[in-house]
Amino acid sequence: MKTIELKTNNLEQAFNHLKNDFGGTLEEMPKEYSLEMNNDLVKGEITGVSITKNISFIEYDVTFNEDTLIIRNTPVTNPIYFLYCAEGQMSHSFGINGKQRSLNQFQTGIFASDPSRDTCLFFRKDQAVKLSSITVNTHASHTDDENLNLLQEQLLKTFMPKEDKEIFAYTGSYNLKIAEKMQQLETIKQGGIVRRLLIKGIVHMMLALEIEQHNMDMKNSEKNFGSLTRSEMDTVHELSNFIQNYPEVKYTLAYLSKKAGMSPAKLQEGFKLLHNRTVSDYIRNVRVETAENLIKTTDLNISEIVYTVGLTSRSYFSKIFKQKYNCSPKYYQDHQNSIAVTA
Repeated sequence: MKTIELKTNNLEQAFNHLKNDFGGTLEEMPKEYSLEMNNDLVKGEITGVSITKNISFIEYDVTFNEDTLIIRNTPVTNPIYFLYCAEGQMSHSFGINGKQRSLNQFQTGIFASDPSRDTCLFFRKDQAVKLSSITVNTHASHTDDENLNLLQEQLLKTFMPKEDKEIFAYTGSYNLKIAEKMQQLETIKQGGIVRRLLIKGIVHMMLALEIEQHNMDMKNSEKNFGSLTRSEMDTVHELSNFIQNYPEVKYTLAYLSKKAGMSPAKLQEGFKLLHNRTVSDYIRNVRVETAENLIKTTDLNISEIVYTVGLTSRSYFSKIFKQKYNCSPKYYQDHQNSIAVTA
């Protein structure tokens, strides 16, 4: 097993260490790093951004050719680690011999401990993994940003081990909303300060979603709600993509349940978990967003667009469009160059 030990919370030092151990080409920009690798040990890319003095973001998009362990020990900052697995599977443990907790695709994990414990990330041989890691310094001082201070306080209150505990380890439910935020990070084309501000906003939103997911899981646990298996999660994800690709289909809950091989109640649970919407709300939202894109990118008139997205009533379409975009479809079409940026 290849073992890498990082004893710094400084992103520049960490990436220089990773380059020395993994090889590859390191590109450095202000507060941003990208390590490209293609050798006998590993193929892929590790990217990192220093969000603030107290928060950093690293994304691993890698396939190792042998089992690999990355150990982090940073007692000075004693961070909370927020992990999100967008592809593949990996494991976390406190110390090399500690209990391993697996993260599957679309799962989130939150880990904190007393300063003496190592945080270990296990990557299996030949397993393509896409993992994001947000590191929050728990010894941070207050800043001039009140919202950031409130976020920091909430994170510490929720996720640091309590006085009678040595560790905090939480493996959450599947969450596609965080995956969507990760995809937004990948589509940022701007550079410089604009890029850093956009990344900062998205990472802060991911942290807020982590808090929301944890609180939701705790409530569901108290109420003995069920949770989806990985197979059921994959099915709901595939069904969501199907609806995205074919919004014009006349969907019914019975049809979708049969297609998914799941009960209507289980299907509703899946959509609430993944999208925080009922099935019908999700379909309606997909149709409105598809229609908005057609208004911007085609010469179709409003009636043609209504038909194209699977609706039959123009007045109903106008109502739901206005609820989302704060104007009528016709007004949007006539003024979309000025509206699209703020809708």
